[in-house]
Order: sequence, then structure tokens, then C-alpha cells
Amino acid sequence: MYRLFFDLIFKRMDPEKAHHLAFAWIRGVARVPVLRTFVAAVLAPRHKALRIEALGLRMHGPFGLAAGFDKNAAAVDGMTMLGFDHVEIGTVTAQPQPGNPKKRLFRLVADRALVNRMGFNNDGSAAVAQRLAARKEVFRTTVGVNIGKTKVVPEEEAVADYVASTERLAAHADYLVVNVSSPNTPGLRNLQATEALRPLLAAVREAADRTVTDRRVPLLVKIAPDLADEDVDAVADLAVELGLDGVIATNTTIAREGLGLKTPQRTVEAIGAGGLSGAPLKARSLEVLSRLYARVGDRITLVGVGGVESADDVWERILAGATLVQGYSAFVYEGPFWCRRIHDGLAERLAASPYATLAEAVGAAARETSGQAA
Repeated sequence: MYRLFFDLIFKRMDPEKAHHLAFAWIRGVARVPVLRTFVAAVLAPRHKALRIEALGLRMHGPFGLAAGFDKNAAAVDGMTMLGFDHVEIGTVTAQPQPGNPKKRLFRLVADRALVNRMGFNNDGSAAVAQRLAARKEVFRTTVGVNIGKTKVVPEEEAVADYVASTERLAAHADYLVVNVSSPNTPGLRNLQATEALRPLLAAVREAADRTVTDRRVPLLVKIAPDLADEDVDAVADLAVELGLDGVIATNTTIAREGLGLKTPQRTVEAIGAGGLSGAPLKARSLEVLSRLYARVGDRITLVGVGGVESADDVWERILAGATLVQGYSAFVYEGPFWCRRIHDGLAERLAASPYATLAEAVGAAARETSGQAA
């Protein structure tokens, strides 16, 4: 049914307008008590076997919504109603900003992919912090807060910019993510270099600890799939050195070649710059995740994202070392029953596996491969 709806309506709409329409529907349903309870019962049945603990937090399951869909923490309960086990909001910047000029979101339907150059459009960390503080929790969920650099702030002042957002948002976050990997803010990816990343992460960690004194807010960093393998290793080593809680692999890619795109090259070129997400990113994101796990093992939490479409994809990421898995782009193509299909499929795969819990399955294939290689 959703596929027909997508082909007849959403596919014919500007992608950003379609996003806002879907977002408004989700928020609207979540405001009606009886309706949201019914929708959650249908779309978000819980499987006890999928319960997992990650980042010191107990979650209904491993599958969450990646940052980018709910930039301003306006639909946390709505997305939980649809079945996401955690919701990562943002990216949020210290100053409000409109993002890049429109048109800035594009579909590659043949590839089940998106290209975006949104540019961190958001209300700013003060407004988002106020919204999170005022939120009356309808559904218990884990809320991650993804923070980035304000576009007009020069690179040399980036640390202070991230610290300002941390001081405002840490108290309202179940975990914090430092985003240094979006391709749509000039100079941002330069912060992935360890000599720039080390002082940034240290400052955010100190600000979070200073701001929130009754608990430790887990801190993660999100990296790009376009990093060279040696740079992935360097980030992994730095994460362990600084005592980070996790790494999210990966953000969108600036690559267009070597992805096996079915969309005509002239169409892709006409779209222009931006981060590509969705199915074509699957292989590289999995490579980066596997490389991280080989480097850090179980010492930090790994979150797999990029090209995740099905229960098979989630299960593959878990076996490769991800404790948590996130998705976003496939939601556009799969619709509201997406989470349910993934949860049902995961429960079936776990039941058919030799593992009693998801925690036992994390990294199993990676360890087996490592053992065979030894």
C-alpha cells in the first residue's frame, strides 16, 4: 500500500516538501492519545528477545533513527510510535541557521538513495534545549543529541561552538554525538583529523561533565565513509585513548564513482554536490564498521548506519560488531511499517541463531573471521 502511495504522491512531490508533510502527519498522530496508542500497538510491538543494553542505557531493541530526520526534537514521540528503539535528533548547531539554499534534497529512486546538501538547517541549540526540557514523555525512549558546527563560525573557533551546544543540550541527552563528518558545512570534515579532533572531543567531554553532575552522558563521534582506512584506524585509536563511549559509522558520502549507481550519470551530475545516503552506501559503511571493530573490539560501542534497509542488513551489522544500528533513507522508500518488519525479522534471525541474546551476537562474525585468519 505504501509503495503505491509513494509512487502516486510522494514521488511526484519535491522531496523536502514530502518530508515536511510526512513529518506533520507523524506529529499530528502522536498528539492524539487514543490514536497514537493504537498506531504504536500496530507498528511498534516489542520483542523481549531484542532488548539490549548499550552506552549504559537499556533499550527495547538495537534499531534507531539516525540524525537528520528530526533536526529540532519536534517528533521524538512520533518516531518512537513508529517503532524506532532510539531517536537521534539533530544535527543541532550553537546558532540557529536556515541551511543551504533550496533545492537541497534529492531522490535517486532507482538506487533507493538520497542526496542532500541541507547544511544543518535547525533552530539552534538554545531553542532545541528548551523544547527537550519542556517535552512531556509519552513513550519511553532513548534520545541522542547530535551536535555540529555553525556554518558562519570559523574553523579555529569550532571548539567553543561545540562547547556552547554541549552546555545547553547535555542535560537533555541520553547520549551526545559530535558530528564532524557532514560534507555540507565547509571545513567541517577537516575536524576529523586527529590533531583537530583530540582537543574538540576533550573539550566537549569536559563541558558535558561540568554541565551534568548527576550522571555521565555518553559521548560518541560520527565519522565519514570517505576516510582512508588509516584515518579510520587513527580515529579508533583516539576514541579509545580519550575514553569515548562510541563511534557511529558512517555519515553520507561525497563519492559518486564506484557505487554502482543505476541513476543516469547526467542526472547525478545535474544534482550536484551533497552527501549521498541509502543503499549504495551499504558496502563501504560495513567496511568501516568492520575495520573499527577489528581495531577496538568491545572496548567501545559501535553504531552501524549507512545503507541499512532490512532485517538482514541490521543483523549483518550486529555480527560485524555494531551494538546499535540506525537508519533513515530507507524510511522514505519503506514507509511506516519499516521498523516492524525489521524487528520481526531480527527476532526470527536471533531465534534461528546460536546466540541467546543480541549482545552475544555482536561481533560474532568478525571474531570468527579473525580466528580463521589467525
